[in-house]
Amino acid sequence: MALSARSRNRGLGSFAIAFLVGLVLVGAWGIGFLAFVAAIPDAVEDDITEETDAIVVLTGGTGRLEAGLTLLADKHGKKLFISGVYQGVDVQQLIDVSRYQPEELTCCITLGYAANSTYGNALETAEWLSEERFKTIRLVTASYHMPRSLIEFRHAMPNVRIVPHAVFPPQFKRDDWWQWPGTAQLILIEYLKFLAAGIRHGAEFMLAS
Repeated sequence: MALSARSRNRGLGSFAIAFLVGLVLVGAWGIGFLAFVAAIPDAVEDDITEETDAIVVLTGGTGRLEAGLTLLADKHGKKLFISGVYQGVDVQQLIDVSRYQPEELTCCITLGYAANSTYGNALETAEWLSEERFKTIRLVTASYHMPRSLIEFRHAMPNVRIVPHAVFPPQFKRDDWWQWPGTAQLILIEYLKFLAAGIRHGAEFMLAS
């Protein structure tokens, strides 16, 4: 009986420890999620008068291309690199959707076709920057995509200064996001991908050490 009681107490103790560990992990996850939401920009934070060597646009969302072309036309960068372009799309087709005439911008735009993920965007851009010998970029992507983009880009190009330039899709409701199921789901997916990127980079660092 005494042995059975001790075994039962050990089982209860193990359960309590597991419960507390789980509670801590859930709490940490929740705090991290709220911090991630707070990190999503709600306005363009950089000094728009500051020039950078290049403007980098990540395709895949409303307003990104237009913002990048406007920044290039206003001479906020020497060149524009558009990463993650679908095969078969050319500069002429991209400019046709803008208000600019082709001769204004075609000489200064480079398209990247290799990337099909944010991780790929970062690698593709790093290779192009190395070829151009550029050291500063203005990164254009959607506000909700910016935190994950920055962690990928800073890992891929630690010696490049990155100025974030967010765009704000009208369908993304950052304020009172919990009241908008589509926005809440998008933030959750981005947070999970952000965590996965951080874990991957951490594992790479440990393996390289």
